[in-house]
Amino acid sequence: MAKKILSVNAGSSSVKATFYTLENPPAVIAEAQVSGITAPPPVFKYKGGSKKNIKEELKEQINSPQDAFKYILHRCFNDPELSGVASKDDLAYICHRVVHGGDYGASVEINDETIHHLEELEDLAPLHNSSALGIIKLCQKELPGVTSITCFDTAFHNTLPDHVKTYAINQDIAKANGLRKYGFHGISYSFILRSVAQFLGKPAEKTNVIAMHLGSGASICAIKEGKSIDTSMGLTPVTGLPGATRSGDIDPSLVFHYTSDAGKLSPASTKDMHISTAEEILNKKSGWKSLTGTTDFGEIAVDNAPPSHKLAFDILVDRVLGYIGNYFLKLDGRVDALVFAGGIGEKSALLRQALCARCESLGVSINAEENDKGPDNETVKDISQGSGKGPRVLICQTDEQVRFFPDRWWWFFANWRFLPLSSRWHTIVFARGHTEASRRGDLGNKIVGFLEATNADVTGGYVDTWA
Repeated sequence: MAKKILSVNAGSSSVKATFYTLENPPAVIAEAQVSGITAPPPVFKYKGGSKKNIKEELKEQINSPQDAFKYILHRCFNDPELSGVASKDDLAYICHRVVHGGDYGASVEINDETIHHLEELEDLAPLHNSSALGIIKLCQKELPGVTSITCFDTAFHNTLPDHVKTYAINQDIAKANGLRKYGFHGISYSFILRSVAQFLGKPAEKTNVIAMHLGSGASICAIKEGKSIDTSMGLTPVTGLPGATRSGDIDPSLVFHYTSDAGKLSPASTKDMHISTAEEILNKKSGWKSLTGTTDFGEIAVDNAPPSHKLAFDILVDRVLGYIGNYFLKLDGRVDALVFAGGIGEKSALLRQALCARCESLGVSINAEENDKGPDNETVKDISQGSGKGPRVLICQTDEQVRFFPDRWWWFFANWRFLPLSSRWHTIVFARGHTEASRRGDLGNKIVGFLEATNADVTGGYVDTWA
């Protein structure tokens, strides 16, 4: 049977696995998910194979993301009705989404060194990396013949200028402990950039947008000439915009007035995941849930909302507006589009209307009817209206799965040995200015050596497998 790629997105309360064909571009074979890990009963969902859609409550005990991942593999490999994937022997690569990648600027292959580095990062992101790292270790143990690759939400923001990513604290301590702005939602922003650039008919490297990933976790990013130059999240995802349970920007000293136990371990800590009381308060007990009692923004963004809901809505509008104004100036006013993405950005017409009404001074104007309709099946929808003097206003139905493994390096490296000779590239063109081995990095040199060993024509520094 043809080889396949498995993409894994692990959170604390759910695990999603998607199987893809090993081809260019990859095609989805099947999707499976276990949710409700922290709020039983757990629910299994499956789409693909002989049975197109399955949803069922599980009687099995699912206590952790690792348990959920084991269950998904067992069902997909052993249930004859789920015929999309036959066995673990069909897998060529497993691609893991990892929220915090530290200084990694691209996807990396999992080995002892990278696992050790990710373990060190757990102190920066205990709530976000622990689930993924647990599944990565499980794959190393139970699927040792399958190469694991990690893709990082932080990697897209590796282009942040020093003056943006540096905090005004002692730099010896900051550098020793990795204390700087990293930014998150990078897999989503990468998808948004490429989709919007294609929609606008512009090269990604000439596209300037203010992109908003608005969901239970919310952030905003300034993209100049295809590169992230600033983003609202920082060292961790808790800073920036408020979310369903995250505080967003606050005075750093507030938490010490909020509780005298800020530095103590939270009762939610486990042997493998150490969480301070402060982290739990700001990540899990704040946001619009603390204001309204609900995490469902659809209940908040309504006409004639109760005062608590209106307050939460107005707070989010105010914070987003502040970043839009900031980033509009950082982009020198040359903004191709304001882009709404994420579950709330894509679904809440009221939020889009409120924000765009406040941005009229920037030349922003929307078509009320198209805004109310929202997107259908299209990836990018234009809801702009007016003379075209200001930025376009777009809705992008983002996909945080699709960019896990179609990374230019990894797709090529994964496919080369499985493709028939007639389908292989015989000339590989590298980017100008990166021909020196010292600038290619370990992965670049590894691939260049591999190509040279197979008599490919190597003419530069970076493989581009999507040309």
